[in-house]
Amino acid sequence: MRVLITGCYGQVGSSLTEQLAKDTNTEVLALDRDSLDITNQKAVNAAVTEFKPTIIINAAAHTAVDKAEEEVELSYAINRDGPKYLAQAAQDVGAAILHISTDYVFEGNKVGEYVESDITNPQGVYGNSKLAGEIAVSEACSKHVILRTAWVFGENGNNFVKTMLRLGAAQDKLSIVGDQYGGPTYAGDIANALIQIAKRIEQGGAIEFGIYHFSGLPHVSWYEFAETIFDTAVRQGLIHKKPSLNSITTEKYPTPAKRPSSSRLCTDKINNVFSIEASDWKMALNNIQAYTG
Repeated sequence: MRVLITGCYGQVGSSLTEQLAKDTNTEVLALDRDSLDITNQKAVNAAVTEFKPTIIINAAAHTAVDKAEEEVELSYAINRDGPKYLAQAAQDVGAAILHISTDYVFEGNKVGEYVESDITNPQGVYGNSKLAGEIAVSEACSKHVILRTAWVFGENGNNFVKTMLRLGAAQDKLSIVGDQYGGPTYAGDIANALIQIAKRIEQGGAIEFGIYHFSGLPHVSWYEFAETIFDTAVRQGLIHKKPSLNSITTEKYPTPAKRPSSSRLCTDKINNVFSIEASDWKMALNNIQAYTG
């Protein structure tokens, strides 16, 4: 298996690189934005033609949700055009492309869990650019898997767990949004899921290409997620005292980009097709020391 990874220093990309480095049967080309600008079609074609991957995993994205409202062109360049060029290059060399997407492609107000076939209706530039990327990938490469996920956290990069631990160490009281719900998802589990899918593709046989949801269970609010983070941190002796947490509404925490009130993704399809279980985010917090770097 020859795997080309983009966005190799991001939360998922770094985990992908680390996990695949241990696989002696896999040759990996891990590229960051300095070594490959995915918005440059000539550069993408050159990298893919030279390396000749059997699998391309696109972990590069413009994920700054609020900044995206101002950086519209950049968002579309990274989230739509880059994936399109990678998918076209994959098609040209007969490779499959695995592409990471987001819950933000939905309106975010569904009472239950979102399934893959639900109607998309993004509410901001980030979600719209990511949906455009999904469409571009699906149209450009016949062998594609689009993996939608949500509330990603890991040892690398910026995320909610790191923010809570940093704020909790400095403040006695914190106000956390309590009316937005989703499934926290460990970046290492996303990487593992992508690797499992890649290996299935590599083995040949019938593969159901298309869109899959992968995120964590149980579903919680940001407030409940924060409670668990601090309970775990106290239990493991990372902090001495849990800060006082106050649950607030989205209205009391205005942001430039609208956040989904529901990011609950149903993971039944990926489990049925690939036997991949939902991310166990509580288990991923067991080594909470790793998120303080």
